[in-house]
Amino acid sequence: MKILVVGCGISGTTLARVAAERGHTVTVIDRKDHVAGNCFDYFDENGIDVHQYGTHIFHTDEKAAWDFVSRFTQWYPYQHEVLALIDGQYVPIPFNLNSIQALFPSTIATRLEEKLLSHFGFNVKVPILQLRQTGDGDLQFLADYIYEKVFLHYTLKQWGMKPEDLDPAVTGRVPVYISRDNRYFQNRYQGIPLAGYTAMIEKMLDHEAITVKLNTPYEHSMKTDFDQVFYSGPIDEYFDYCEGELPYRSLRFEFLTFDRPYFQRNSVINYPCNYDFTRIGEYKYFLDTPAEKTVVSYEYPQAFVNGENERYYPVPSTANQALYARYCEMAERDDKVVFMGRLGDYCYYDMDKAVKRGLYLANTF
Repeated sequence: MKILVVGCGISGTTLARVAAERGHTVTVIDRKDHVAGNCFDYFDENGIDVHQYGTHIFHTDEKAAWDFVSRFTQWYPYQHEVLALIDGQYVPIPFNLNSIQALFPSTIATRLEEKLLSHFGFNVKVPILQLRQTGDGDLQFLADYIYEKVFLHYTLKQWGMKPEDLDPAVTGRVPVYISRDNRYFQNRYQGIPLAGYTAMIEKMLDHEAITVKLNTPYEHSMKTDFDQVFYSGPIDEYFDYCEGELPYRSLRFEFLTFDRPYFQRNSVINYPCNYDFTRIGEYKYFLDTPAEKTVVSYEYPQAFVNGENERYYPVPSTANQALYARYCEMAERDDKVVFMGRLGDYCYYDMDKAVKRGLYLANTF
């Protein structure tokens, strides 16, 4: 078959590679001037691996996804931790027993810890909604504290919306991790590609049956030249926004280089209640780069404006899912085009889920 893949992010690239290895002829196009989509990174003059579109950490329990991408990279075994500035203290996120000990007087911290262990046990993640349902005043206090200090103001910045205007499931999932484990993810496999994400994607695309064309936006006339199209661009754009635009949030990054070994004490620090940015990432931590300088990015959420910035996060709400469903109904009428990726599926995928989606679709034709 002659296959067109629109978008050479990680999901489209995964599908393209598998299809090529099965004997199909694959053309991959992307409107950007580089491969790897929002995973794109580069090594600066100091040898620091800078992620152009914000910090990316590959983490998964999906062995098939891990094994597939591991064919194209050697991994640096990085275990991600996130700190947040809360009441003047830098504490682990997700909120855990160490966060409690750092923020509360010892008598209160001990009481909260004992009640959490008594109600739920150890090494489990409990949504704050569940804390509120225990009927215990101390645990209700803890849930309200986490909602206010960790979730509420961060949500207002990140989404430009009050929590109650988002999908209720978003609030319900805010966890307390009853553990001393400070890692942000507990997945079996975690790491950063030793040569960077861009190099990994380039190796995935390095196949005699794959042709890559950058600076090439999709046009409907292209469809006639191919047997199958896999489209990872915006599904509403494909249909010329006939039902209206699907809302997204975007990000603005302010990159700064400092003439000192380190800027902050951790790779990522969140600022839920302070400043207009949500977090600062420091990139040399990811590969433990021994440079005399350091590069950081301040991350400012903002509204997505078509033609002015990038789509990052689909906005989770009932109305938006209903709009997306209408586009899905239109998509089902065309057997030649399959939508995929975070823009085509209107779903925020972690990288491993994007790989899994690409592997799954490669098995459908």
